[in-house]
Amino acid sequence: MADRPTTGIATSTETTIIVRGRDLVGELMGKYSFTEFVYFLICHRFPTAGETRVLDACLVTIAEHGLTPSSIVTRLIADSVPEETQVAMAAGLLAVGSVFVGTMEGCGAILRRGVAQGGDLHAYCREIVADFRARKAALPGFGHPIHKPDDPRVPRLFEIAAECGVKGEYIALLKRLGAELNRQAGRHLTINATGAIAALLLEIGLPVEIMRGIAVVSRAGGLTGHIVEERATHSGRHIWNMVEHAIPYEEPKE
Repeated sequence: MADRPTTGIATSTETTIIVRGRDLVGELMGKYSFTEFVYFLICHRFPTAGETRVLDACLVTIAEHGLTPSSIVTRLIADSVPEETQVAMAAGLLAVGSVFVGTMEGCGAILRRGVAQGGDLHAYCREIVADFRARKAALPGFGHPIHKPDDPRVPRLFEIAAECGVKGEYIALLKRLGAELNRQAGRHLTINATGAIAALLLEIGLPVEIMRGIAVVSRAGGLTGHIVEERATHSGRHIWNMVEHAIPYEEPKE
């Protein structure tokens, strides 16, 4: 018989709750921040002060960006199911993916592979950019529909990382990749916030495969604000009315 699966995350009794070997009440509550606790759950250790500050900056950076697909969906569902906050939040979080918010996963995979293989990183960047351009695919972590010529969040994220003493090898590769993209494209394309966050999360030891989960944690915080405002303004109904007027019905053509 195969060994039964086990969990090392948490357990509880009538009087205790244990999380990764630590007593929740006696050792964790009031002693660690939520950011530190999330890192602990993922990495099985508590972060340094610098790692905490980097992760916290990443979480703040993408929590809120106005009326984007995720917040619009949340407002529409909050209008449709006003008594179920979690349903509206869950609906908005489904928009986190390879187009919006969650693109750090693709960028992180490219950066991790490049640093791991070492060697001629100039050649690596040339090959990566050429491949994406040949497929006419967007290089994850670059470009932004609003922020031009540069995403204002990126320099600050790099500054925070430097202040926290991260090694900087993933950030350096990201910048090199950006320079090569500009060269092959013949124009400047900004490193966007998700690209910078991918580099920073790698710098503090978070796995690429969980990066989209970090984006979900961050965006969940922002969506709570949209739900509160939606209950006061009822913008979801207004969005619905605008769509009805903007996309009129036409008889199907034979």
